Amino acid sequence: MSEQLQTALNSRLTIEQAKGVLAVTGRLSMDDAFTALRGYARSHSLLLGEVARGLAERQVDPALVLARHDRKT
Repeated sequence: MSEQLQTALNSRLTIEQAKGVLAVTGRLSMDDAFTALRGYARSHSLLLGEVARGLAERQVDPALVLARHDRKT
């Protein structure tokens, strides 16, 4: 498997883990969790993968990501 493909797969896995963290924490659907993740990344000019990694590794507080999402709903 090429290194580029492996990196893409790892990134996707990390995003799925982050969505799970947000879904459980905020009692959201996986779609809403992704919307919150993407919105937070965009509003803070961060890469989606960076925010996802931070959530998956418990370095980013899910409440911070969900706070912005909660204001929009």
